[in-house]
Amino acid sequence: MNIQKKRNHFPDRKAEDRVKDFQEVGLPIDFELAQKEAGRCLQCKHAPCITGCPVEIKIPEFILEIKNAQIKEAYHIIRKDHFLPSVCGRVCPQEKQCERLCVLAKTGEPVAIGKLEKFVGDEAIQKQYNQSSKIKTIPGKKAAVIGSGPASLACAGELIKNKIAVDVFEALHKIGGVLVYGIPEFRLPKKLIEKEIGVLKQMGVQFFEDSVVGRTIVLEELLSEYQAVFIGVGAGTPLFLNIPGEKLNSVFSANEFLTRINLMNAYAFPEYDTPIPNASDVIVIGGGNTAMDAARNAVRLGAKKVTVAYRRTENELPARKEEYHHAKEEGISFRFLISPLEIKSDESGKAQSVVFQKMELGAPDEKGRRSPIPIQDETELIQADMVIIAIGTQSNPLLPTISPKLKLNSKGYLMVSENLETSIPNVFAGGDIVTGAATVIQALGAGKKAARQILKKLEKE
Repeated sequence: MNIQKKRNHFPDRKAEDRVKDFQEVGLPIDFELAQKEAGRCLQCKHAPCITGCPVEIKIPEFILEIKNAQIKEAYHIIRKDHFLPSVCGRVCPQEKQCERLCVLAKTGEPVAIGKLEKFVGDEAIQKQYNQSSKIKTIPGKKAAVIGSGPASLACAGELIKNKIAVDVFEALHKIGGVLVYGIPEFRLPKKLIEKEIGVLKQMGVQFFEDSVVGRTIVLEELLSEYQAVFIGVGAGTPLFLNIPGEKLNSVFSANEFLTRINLMNAYAFPEYDTPIPNASDVIVIGGGNTAMDAARNAVRLGAKKVTVAYRRTENELPARKEEYHHAKEEGISFRFLISPLEIKSDESGKAQSVVFQKMELGAPDEKGRRSPIPIQDETELIQADMVIIAIGTQSNPLLPTISPKLKLNSKGYLMVSENLETSIPNVFAGGDIVTGAATVIQALGAGKKAARQILKKLEKE
């Protein structure tokens, strides 16, 4: 069998056009292209790609249905394992998960599994394959889910599918967690999130916005009404550098910067009165996907120069290759082996420049990772009238207010057993609030696992 070694080209909008707006970068995938790519799949019996997927989608099965022009069947195969194919097809790091284990990757390029999942999800929305009927739930069996991010949505979906009534409590005014406040519109259109969450609503999951568990509702109240509770509040508290000048005007955490744009429509000022200050020279500190998102947003907001500063080299950059590639196409500069020492201000107290320490990589540690080491007496000053700090997140500080009985580890994350049950019986947790910041699909996997443990416990009771 003569299999095409290179994957097919999935086109994007031209960089010079897409930097002028917040529309999606990737162009729609047509059936002919999807079917051609699906034809590359070897349909391996042992399917190593499945083991790389945290929610264990039957990847060869849904790809075969695309090849056979049965898109509705492909969608329902994915739906057996999770409810967000349009989302995951766009934001999951497939190159580190399912595609990494594709047999074709040994001699060529792996099947574009993520692109095919995106195609199926979008087709399901457009042709309404995703419509669901309300599920008749088991009387007296109810679960509460705290938070509405990926882990919570996966947990809610698995529970309602198994006839357990579910109420989801979200602190913000929009459902979706990090999907809506943290990921830019040009990577993940909000209308797609709404459509996929809409499936859960059709099945009977109820959502309550502006509900802060620990403040407007207490955990003990939930436990008196629900047989099980799942906590999936994420890890959205930004980390800072603790350097001089960090509290100056026009210095933002990436979390605040992205939330202002995504949830508060800052990009549409003055239509919405939630502006981001105008900036000419922007420096983004960090090298992950969030740093790429912040930098690419800054370009779209009109910055003349955007620079990403990372303390290691290009080889260690943690961002997805696709996001790094898109950022470079959009004119973003990258400076490697520099680490911030101080943010300097002008006379008005606004950020003006950043002093960087030049770095070099030391010897590899036991995991092979080389730590950056300062080069003595070598610094550099870079002009910046806005600085965005994107060096990671930590646990939700409101977590202890949910209940003082919840045990936390030394980093402030929830401690759970092997079955994801917390120190409080019948209260489960999963996703970033347990593991620290991870990927959307890993959170989905945790939510799904927790739901199955909840189902086991409810069956015993």
